[in-house]
Amino acid sequence: MELVRRLMPLTLLILSCLVELTLAEAEGNSSCRFSLGGANMTETHKAMILQLNPNENCTWTIEKPENKKIRIIFSSVQLDPDGNCESESIKVFDGTSSNGPLLGQVCSKNNYVPVFESSSNTLTFQIVTDSARIQRTVFLFYYFFSPNTSIPNCGGYLDTLEGSFTSPNYPKPHPELAYCVWHIQVEKGYKIKLNFKDILLEIDKQCKFDFIAVYDGPSTNSGLIGQVCGHVTPTYESSSNSLTVVLSTDYANSYRGFSASYTSIYTENINTTSLTCSSDKMRVIISKLFLENFHSNENNLQLNDPTCRPKLSNVVEFSFPLNGCGTTKKVEDESVTYTNIITFPASSTSEVITRQKHLQIIVKCEMEHNSTVEIMYITEDDVIQNQVAVGKYNISMALFESNSFEKTILESPYYVDLNQTLFVQVSLHTSDPNLMVFLDTCRASPTSDFASPTYDIIKSGCSRDETCKVYPLFEHYGRFQFNAFKFLRSMSSVYLQCKVLICDSSDHQSRCNQGCISRSKRDISSYKWKTDSIIGPIRLKRDQRASGNSGFQHETHAEETPNQPFNSLHLFSFMVLALNVVIVATMTVRHFVNQRADYKYQKLQNY
Repeated sequence: MELVRRLMPLTLLILSCLVELTLAEAEGNSSCRFSLGGANMTETHKAMILQLNPNENCTWTIEKPENKKIRIIFSSVQLDPDGNCESESIKVFDGTSSNGPLLGQVCSKNNYVPVFESSSNTLTFQIVTDSARIQRTVFLFYYFFSPNTSIPNCGGYLDTLEGSFTSPNYPKPHPELAYCVWHIQVEKGYKIKLNFKDILLEIDKQCKFDFIAVYDGPSTNSGLIGQVCGHVTPTYESSSNSLTVVLSTDYANSYRGFSASYTSIYTENINTTSLTCSSDKMRVIISKLFLENFHSNENNLQLNDPTCRPKLSNVVEFSFPLNGCGTTKKVEDESVTYTNIITFPASSTSEVITRQKHLQIIVKCEMEHNSTVEIMYITEDDVIQNQVAVGKYNISMALFESNSFEKTILESPYYVDLNQTLFVQVSLHTSDPNLMVFLDTCRASPTSDFASPTYDIIKSGCSRDETCKVYPLFEHYGRFQFNAFKFLRSMSSVYLQCKVLICDSSDHQSRCNQGCISRSKRDISSYKWKTDSIIGPIRLKRDQRASGNSGFQHETHAEETPNQPFNSLHLFSFMVLALNVVIVATMTVRHFVNQRADYKYQKLQNY
């Protein structure tokens, strides 16, 4: 009995350690392992709530043998607010494992509703939490969808100053498993006021199931300014000229959806008028308070071409191309001037006199040298006011895949081979068909500030590089090609800068039509405008290989995690069985010893 008493503390200690070990493993893994019903999910759609514990590290794969894609939506995420994205996050991968391309990451710092789409019928997501002991809850749902099937009236692009849109089928119930995105973009200088006239979606305090998300910007990665559901009528206002609206629905409880409208608000303080000139259009803003002095309706204002109507918001805006709406063009020695007139329509011929002020706004855009000078004349009973502003031509430069100049290369940096042929195009964005682009000088540098050293590819319109070929003048484009090179002394990047001249095609004596001039003397009076454009960096492919990451990411596979607590239970059962064997053996020995102690030898009697 004394031996049993001595063994009991040891037994309890071992049992306590095993229980703590089992509970620790269950706390670290079981919640995220069993809450989804396993490591692989094959349902066509599923919603789930995850109650996460500290120190989780679990991975799931969604897969179904169908020619469809997967959309996964994390509509409500509550993670460690003090944690960082490196130690606690949800990562979503495209494919069957976490070795696939990373589609995105969800953490407490996200200011949007995370939505991810796979490129095929498989998707993997991994949850990792830190050691903080706080409540964590994640609601997510996923579904398979066909990329070739579209829902009518589900999303789109809206670019007018005011408009309206509704959910699909409104006011009838909205479709199930819909994800609709509306992008609203108005002119610069405006902000957007969005008003929901009616919303009826599934009621939920956290809007986990069906919801509308509004983003303050051009995409769903912009800041989230509202996520609503149920029966409400909110109003939102953007901080810029773009707004994004999302409708997301699950597979149950469809209601009539929503109806919304928006208007534009001009943000700049305009007391009278404002004129902006670019290389393709004029833009005139007129204050409504200014027009009230003339006791006339803003709808009566017109340009030289009365069919070009203004846009109305809290201001009146005329936006028209330089070669349209009755705009006249005057070419002088060193400038081109575009002119139009804004007036009220003339009074009827029966009227002889008037006591109202006559408003005539003459707008002029004068293009000269490397800037755009904007001039506005306001005539009001022989009183003339002048306004002057400065702008520049819209020039862009890009690399293309071939000499057809059809497909732009969007990679940055762009990795190339030595002596690979590069195709460069400089584009002038203008509505005037009579303007042309001339490449005066193009040079390369290993740095974006074009400090020494530099290398001339084109100079004074002449090819200076033996591999360079300059294409003939073509409309609004300047084009050339050359073979890729690398600067010496291990400078890996190459930037290109071109000085561009813009001429009127009708001027046959212009600098653009003179072509290559190898002499040092230049005809400086024959070109009209001059501007710069920069592109880069371009790098060699071997530099890309040298900078690549050769490491491998360690992955905890979900199919391996169920074995861990199972092995612990086996160990626990084995230890308990061993202790029982020890106790039984001890009792047996004790009983045998007692029997031997109580038994006495007796002397045999003599017969």
